[in-house]
Amino acid sequence: MSSVIIAGNTSGTITLDAPAVAGTTTLTLPTTSGTVMVNGPAFSANTATTQSISNATYTKVTLGTEVFDTNSNFASSRFTPTVAGYYQINAGIFYNTGAVSGLGQIFIYKNGSEVNGTVNNMSASGYCGLSIATLTYCNGTTDYIELYTYHSFGTAQNVSSGTTVFMTGAMVRSA
Repeated sequence: MSSVIIAGNTSGTITLDAPAVAGTTTLTLPTTSGTVMVNGPAFSANTATTQSISNATYTKVTLGTEVFDTNSNFASSRFTPTVAGYYQINAGIFYNTGAVSGLGQIFIYKNGSEVNGTVNNMSASGYCGLSIATLTYCNGTTDYIELYTYHSFGTAQNVSSGTTVFMTGAMVRSA
């Protein structure tokens, strides 16, 4: 049977040694104060209803359905992580536009300002799908992440509801 032995010393480090099976497997935790995260905050949310987006207006996307929220950091279409670190944020939107042309854009905002954005030039096909991925630092106290969109299709357009409009995020490394 496998076992984990925890042994510390006065230097402030703790080393976890796994049983020797086909070699040595040692995990050494750094000497640091605070919490060592094994599983950081993560969330996934999508739209609950169709949302109308006005022409030529930067609009926050309403994400009304939480798929999961491991640390209760997602509310009111906003992710506010309480653990400082680097977060992978992914998002996508889908416009069902009909026969129009113009630019569709999607943005990840941090604290009310754009962190990353992407654009798609649409030509009368009736659909515009956009996706984005970014890695950003959050301080664990005041930083928050939101999803925004913009289009120049001439008139108000709807973004679909359900899993085609989403934002996900997960901590990939502590600060």
